[in-house]
Amino acid sequence: MAALHAKNVMALTGAARGLPQAVPNSACFHCDVCCRFPDPDSALRPYFTDEEIASAVDRGLKASAFPDLNGSQVTLVPNPQGEGFLCPAFESTTGRCLIYDQRPLDCRLYPLVLMWNASHDEVVLGWDSTCPYTKEHVPDSIRRHADQVLAVLEEQSTVRRIADHPRLVGRFQSEALVLAPLPGLTQAISTRWGPEQCRRLVLEDLSRLKTALDRSKMCGSLAAYSAPYHYMWNALLPYWWMDLEGALCLFIQSPDGWFMPLPPLAAGALTRPLNKAFGLMRQWNGASAVSRVENVPAVLVPALVEMGYRVVPKSPDYVYRADDLARLAGDRYKSQRALCNRVEREGGMVVELFHPRDRAACRALLHKWRSQKLARGADPLAALLLEDSVSAHEVAWSHASELQLTGSVLRRNGTLCGYTFGYWLDRQTWCVLLEVTDRTIPGSAQFLFRETCRHARTEGAEFINTMDDSGLTGLRLSKEAYHPAARIDSFVCSEILQP
Repeated sequence: MAALHAKNVMALTGAARGLPQAVPNSACFHCDVCCRFPDPDSALRPYFTDEEIASAVDRGLKASAFPDLNGSQVTLVPNPQGEGFLCPAFESTTGRCLIYDQRPLDCRLYPLVLMWNASHDEVVLGWDSTCPYTKEHVPDSIRRHADQVLAVLEEQSTVRRIADHPRLVGRFQSEALVLAPLPGLTQAISTRWGPEQCRRLVLEDLSRLKTALDRSKMCGSLAAYSAPYHYMWNALLPYWWMDLEGALCLFIQSPDGWFMPLPPLAAGALTRPLNKAFGLMRQWNGASAVSRVENVPAVLVPALVEMGYRVVPKSPDYVYRADDLARLAGDRYKSQRALCNRVEREGGMVVELFHPRDRAACRALLHKWRSQKLARGADPLAALLLEDSVSAHEVAWSHASELQLTGSVLRRNGTLCGYTFGYWLDRQTWCVLLEVTDRTIPGSAQFLFRETCRHARTEGAEFINTMDDSGLTGLRLSKEAYHPAARIDSFVCSEILQP
């Protein structure tokens, strides 16, 4: 089996290994730009195919560095020597790559880049003009190097390989000089994935997504009908979008296949865009049951059933009256109120607005909190969700401003012991997106939650949405203990598969 695996890796990476190296190793080892990233969800993180992941793991990288072993961008790690993030294969103390001789095609190409052109209708080869080394060299060398690389990229084996992994082709970069079109690769991607242009979701797309959400007139119902709810997971599960029949359609590429986290976002009827979206998912997933649409509001269910789709319920969103949670009055809130009173008696607790400088302390607390949860025997699903949530928290800390998130931190005697992030779902509903507290401090979670609800109420919130329970019994019981005023139903839509 090992010999067969090695043979497959060599067969699929042979062309990449033959690529000429434009930048000398000595220059790469002294560069202070490459392999470093300002954000955990950077679109420029290197992409590894399944064979390249296997090779990297053989060389010592952890499999957990790759969200999808079928092919994914690598998960970045915090820079231990300062701000920003690093590729886990990068050794910051020496400036060397731990898998340099087995690095992926995405890295071997650089400072050449594969990207879509500005109109996103053709794949082109570009030259990244921001590479420090290339600024010192004449353009003729760029063209000669590109000609050698083009010969490799035009080989059918390379074309098929890239078409199977469309994330190897990045979004258009204005700072990259376009050197040559790649019509063969453009056609191969269109044949494999369909003629409609599917684009990676990036921060610059959030205004477009918000406009589509507003246009769909489904905002304000479920927590999922907001941009931050989705974007925070973009570093773990890549989101894509495309326009189908006048509707903006979101897709998630998961290890199990492609699915939609929301119905098509359109002002009119969904019949044509939904049918087309399911047609694409059948093309991408085959007959797999993974093809589905999540977070379907109850108002759409009758129409979807009439269209012939199968619709089943999922866990609802929990919604509370903001005044109830801010006051915690009456016997039904007796235990929560007692814990808050204990915190106040012991003193030393303050709630302050999150600042980017709090990120390191939040990261340390998240690690501690996860360890505390696992030590108490979290079930397998809860443990998996805890592992997956790390990147989502990193995105929230890094992009709170762009995502219009408001964060608060809880300090006891100056030490950070809790944090929470949320957003306005509509003018009267505050949504709690994240909440983490030190579980060894009794009442810290209840106190931070109450203070969050009090602040939201003073800002005009009538309701607090704490999202769904992810199918976790413990989380459901915790949400029920606060006596929701309503549970907003949510559904999953799928095709009725023929036997």
